[in-house]
Amino acid sequence: MNIVFIRALILYIIVIFSVRLMGKRQIGELQPSELVITILVSNIATLPLEDLNIPLVMGILPILSLVCFEVIMSWLSLKSKRLRHAVSGSPKVIIRDGVLDQKVMEDLRFSVDDLMTALRGNSIFDIADVQFAIVETNGSVSVYEKYAQRNVKNTDLNLTGTSMDPPVIIVSDGKLITQGLNETGLKKQWVYDLIERKHIEISDIFLLTADKNGTYNLIKRSSGK
Repeated sequence: MNIVFIRALILYIIVIFSVRLMGKRQIGELQPSELVITILVSNIATLPLEDLNIPLVMGILPILSLVCFEVIMSWLSLKSKRLRHAVSGSPKVIIRDGVLDQKVMEDLRFSVDDLMTALRGNSIFDIADVQFAIVETNGSVSVYEKYAQRNVKNTDLNLTGTSMDPPVIIVSDGKLITQGLNETGLKKQWVYDLIERKHIEISDIFLLTADKNGTYNLIKRSSGK
């Protein structure tokens, strides 16, 4: 039993390392080659756990080899557009000038339900509102709405202002986040002055966010915690 636990722990670390090495993506954002590697790695990792007669190294080496191969292929794909299209495919325009291309849908084996699901994921419930839509290489659909349906921007209303980074976490669950202070340029003394004005301690704060101007949002820890 201890051997299984140790093997599982080692393989867990190796798989986590492998996934991090391939880059940060969600499952739905994986390219075809990345998805294949992910499936193969998960299957290979289970073999030394199911059969203790298989040496652990027989699971680790194939995993690292596949991941290294994927990293090399990714690097080569960056250098060669032709290879990138061969491995990952290319985006396909499925709606152009408001007209649905049924031939592309057939080539991609994309059903009407698939298309409508993707449009709803872009907050569009009427295909008549779409000016341009592309099926990306990972299967997601990028949508450009018709002019009448697009969100109004500040430039459309001739509004001017200053762009600013969003608020970041300064205190999380009673703990001061130094990285948040560094990103906003705020000092620890700013936090201490704030909690003094609020007559609380840092441990009483569940969440504190702030921007570079010192505009903050403070949520106290509930009494049940």
